[in-house]
Amino acid sequence: MIAETVDLAENLSADELAALQLERLQWTLRHAYTNVPVYRKKFDEAGVHPDDCRELSDLAKFPFTTKADLRDSYPFGMFAVPQDQVRRVHASSGTTGKPTVVGYTEDDLDVWANVVARSIHAAGGRPGHKVHVAYGYGLFTGGLGAHYGAEKLGCTVIPASGGMTARQVQLITDFKPEIIMITPSYMLTLLDEFERQGVDPRASSLKVGIFGAEPWTEQMRTEIEDRFAIDAVDIYGLSEVMGPGVAQECVETKDGLHIWEDHFYPEVIDPFTEEVQPAGSSGELLFTSLTKQALPIIRYRTRDLTRLLPGTARPAFRRMEKVTGRSDDLIILRGVNVFPTQIEEIVLRTPSLSPHFQLVRSTRGRLDHLTVRVEARPDATADARATAASAVAAGVKDGVGVSVSVEVVDPDTLERSVGKMRRVVDERA
Repeated sequence: MIAETVDLAENLSADELAALQLERLQWTLRHAYTNVPVYRKKFDEAGVHPDDCRELSDLAKFPFTTKADLRDSYPFGMFAVPQDQVRRVHASSGTTGKPTVVGYTEDDLDVWANVVARSIHAAGGRPGHKVHVAYGYGLFTGGLGAHYGAEKLGCTVIPASGGMTARQVQLITDFKPEIIMITPSYMLTLLDEFERQGVDPRASSLKVGIFGAEPWTEQMRTEIEDRFAIDAVDIYGLSEVMGPGVAQECVETKDGLHIWEDHFYPEVIDPFTEEVQPAGSSGELLFTSLTKQALPIIRYRTRDLTRLLPGTARPAFRRMEKVTGRSDDLIILRGVNVFPTQIEEIVLRTPSLSPHFQLVRSTRGRLDHLTVRVEARPDATADARATAASAVAAGVKDGVGVSVSVEVVDPDTLERSVGKMRRVVDERA
């Protein structure tokens, strides 16, 4: 039995969902305008007022929120409730400037636990399952978000966090969890460690892997499912909107992530013209929170590239296609747009190469240059490495339309990921 406190919201009709969304959207706009000076200023400058939202499409009249807005308001300038109502604070790493700080009321934490529980259930998790949480704990939202959601569903949590990879293998072997929640790049590191210890990953107790925090491809899904004999599904979220649990891929279909639209309203815009795109068109994903109290977020530019599609396994909710990349991860190389996921697809289908790679940006003469640095598999011969390097170079030239260098390096040469993989290394002056 699923815990009575978990609201799966799977039986909402389209009309019921739309009415609920509009009611909650109107509340959110008023809440933000009344309590957050940043939003009051932005709305006034745009010439809009919360009362101007009479139907869902009216949201397009309101201004965007960006990561810069949160950084400029550091630390608590965008909170909409008094400090004594904030029960938890999370923050980004702040590696590119001041961190973005987010807060949660007691009700916010309950909603967050519910949508993560809903996500784990859609992935195949059930009460009584053991969930190995290998997301990082602390200010990063992944570990605690997954932890409280799994407990909400009635699961047993193994709070492994990230790091100590050899010990992770021991814990999985000894504690026998059915589910693992982890970044896909760190899952590949775990796979290497299983094999290094002589433990067959296909014989483990794991049945489902819930992977998030970074884009990953269908080729990586195939790699993980084949080597681990599990179902690999995607979870989506970001701290500015809530954390993990904004959307979830269902294990029945594995055809994109159903967005929990009773709490998070999605839009897709053209990242250059900033116009809302029609259903099914690709672009940059925006989210507006519908129930958040401490930090309401209006039309937040995620920078993630995807498109919105009708629901399937959870027909009440639209799906977002697996994220294909980020508008701010875009590499423009001699006039050609290049995303790391495009390279990843080519690497993963090339024999003799492991999934571990990095893109190194440098300068040759007056022009930018890109080198694909990728690890060989342990059994790859020198001839196989040379053949693989040529195949990747040709695949990028034919599939992406740009010339790159390819370096096939020894196994275990590149840095391993405990959290998000650093795919792009910039060595330009």
